[in-house]
Amino acid sequence: MGQYVELKYDRFRLSDDEFYDFCTQNDSLKFERDAKGNILIMPNTGGVTGNLNFELNIEFGIWNRQAKLGKGFDSSTTFRLPSSAARSADVAWVNNENWNQLDLAQQTKFPPVCPDFVLELMSATDNLKDSTKKMLEEWIANGCKLAWLINPKTQKTYIFRENKEVEIVVGFDQKLSGENVLVGFELDLSILK
Repeated sequence: MGQYVELKYDRFRLSDDEFYDFCTQNDSLKFERDAKGNILIMPNTGGVTGNLNFELNIEFGIWNRQAKLGKGFDSSTTFRLPSSAARSADVAWVNNENWNQLDLAQQTKFPPVCPDFVLELMSATDNLKDSTKKMLEEWIANGCKLAWLINPKTQKTYIFRENKEVEIVVGFDQKLSGENVLVGFELDLSILK
């Protein structure tokens, strides 16, 4: 996730198409947009975080290729959420039923769907308060069914679910279950040590 710069525009708000065009015209930077229309400039990751993201994407990719239950996405994919926010996660997954309801134009731009699953990997510059807020107010509030916030520094994983309290898993000697969202998926946290 990382620290970000917030650009506030009091006089205008970009439409979804204008925001997409803005992002593609400035493709050397990574942007998100919150539900209030504020544009957030997202930082690049460092080597350690980038490597951990890579390892996580491998695990999800292998499972998804075998399970064929949905589509997986990396941190470069932005989703237009029901709140009008446009957000990205380090790993995101949308089940086939929800993905197939989108037409090709919607799939090509910022898909107007909330992922069924997201994973956010905290970097050294992230703070727990802001990261938790994003998980609850952006992902879970918009329909995400299961979300994991992983903090490699403290070796804690925060599990968010619809209508449930946050669960905290301590230590990277455990496995996380994809539950009824990522059916059959298990993440061995030891790959993050």
